[in-house]
Amino acid sequence: MPFVEKLVIHGGHPLRGDVQVRGGKNTSLAVLSAALLCDEPVTLENLPDIEDVHVLLELMRRLGARIQRSGRNATIDPRQLTSHRPAPELCRKLRGSYYLLGALLGRVGEGAIPYPGGCEIGARPIDQHIKGFRALGAEVDDRYGMVEARTTGLVGTEVFLDCVTVGGTINVMLAAARAQGNTMIFNAAKEPHVVDTANFLNSMGARVRGAGTDVIRIRGTQRLHGCTYTVIPDQIETGTLMIAAAATQGDVTLHGCIPAHMEALSAKLLEMGVRVDEQDDVIRVRSLGGHRAVNIKTQAYPGFPTDLQQPMSALLTTASGTSTVVETIFDKRFKHLDEMLRMGARAHISDRMAVIEGMPGLLGAPVYASDLRAGAALVIAGLMASGDTEIGNPQYIDRGYEKLEERLSALGAQIRRVMMQE
Repeated sequence: MPFVEKLVIHGGHPLRGDVQVRGGKNTSLAVLSAALLCDEPVTLENLPDIEDVHVLLELMRRLGARIQRSGRNATIDPRQLTSHRPAPELCRKLRGSYYLLGALLGRVGEGAIPYPGGCEIGARPIDQHIKGFRALGAEVDDRYGMVEARTTGLVGTEVFLDCVTVGGTINVMLAAARAQGNTMIFNAAKEPHVVDTANFLNSMGARVRGAGTDVIRIRGTQRLHGCTYTVIPDQIETGTLMIAAAATQGDVTLHGCIPAHMEALSAKLLEMGVRVDEQDDVIRVRSLGGHRAVNIKTQAYPGFPTDLQQPMSALLTTASGTSTVVETIFDKRFKHLDEMLRMGARAHISDRMAVIEGMPGLLGAPVYASDLRAGAALVIAGLMASGDTEIGNPQYIDRGYEKLEERLSALGAQIRRVMMQE
C-alpha cells in the first residue's frame, strides 16, 4: 500500500504563548505579480514561506524574471522577460496566477493563461477581469480553457464591476497602472490586500488613489522605478490563530498583526465570550471555554471574511446553543463540516447555510482536507478533540500557512507530520 503524508494531532492541549504572524498570502501573490510591471529590480520583504509563493516565483522565473531569495525576502528583476505565456501546469496550482495576465498586459501588451487553479470551493469566475481588460482597450479571447489578451496600447477609462471582486479589482488595477490616461474602477473591493497592492504600486511610482474605498482612481504611467516594500501581515493567518487559541481554551499573544483588519472576527469572538485584547500590532486571545453560539454571515471586507468561515465553524461545533453560518461568497465551502461529522459534530447544511448544534466536545477521527481553509478548520477541530485526529491532504494547508504544525507545537499543541499507509 502507498504511503501518504498526514498531520496527526493529539487534542485537548490549550495553546499558550507568543507567536509571530507571517506575511500575507493573498497580498504576496498580488504584489509579486505587480513587480513584473516595474522597469527596475524591486525587493519584497516579509513574504511567507508557503507553497503558493514558491509556485508563483517559479512561474515568474520561467517568464524570464530573475529572482533572488534571502529568507523571507525576494528581489525580482523583470527587465529581461522572455515569455508572455506562464507555464500552464503551474498556473493550475494556484488561483492567484491570474494576476500575471494583468501584469503582462500592462508590461508587454500581451499575455495568455489557462483558467487558474487553486481550491475547489465553488464558482470563481474571471469574467469581471476580462470585462475590465476589454474596457481598457485589450482584445481578449476566452475559449478552450485559455484566456489570451493583447493590446497595442491600453487607454484609461471607467470600469464598472458588476460585483465586488478582489481578484478583478487588483487585476484591472495592475493593467491600468501602465495604461495611458486615467482609469476609475467603480464597485471596487476594499480588502486589505487591495490596499497593499495599491501601496506597492505607488512605491514604484504609480499613481493610485482611493484603494480601500469602492472607487479607485489610477493615473497611468509609462515607467515604474524600483523600490523595497514590506508585505502586510496575513489577515487570515491572524484569524486562524485567534480562533485556535479560543477553541483550545488557551492564552495566545499574536505579534506583528493589524488589529483593525480583524474587527469582524474579534467582534464575534467577544460575542461568544472570548476575551480579545488589542494594542498596536499585538492581539491577545484568552478563553476559559463556555462559548456561546453565534450567527455568522460572510461578506466582503470589512464584513466577516469567507476565508475564516471554515475555521470559525470548527469553533462553533462546541459552542453552547445553535449557530448558523451563511456563506455568501462561495457555493461549495462547507465540505469541512462533512468531515467534522465523523468527529461527532452536529451540523445540517442547506444550500449556502449551515446550522451547527453545539456539542460538549469532539472525538478524534481520520479526516481529509478538501481545500486550504478546510484544512485549517480540521486542524482546529483536531486541537479541540479528545484522542487522535489524522488529517489527510496536508498539502492544501501548506499552500497558505507557513510551517503551521511547528508553530502550533511551539504553543503547546501535540501535532506532527508523518508518513502513513493509505
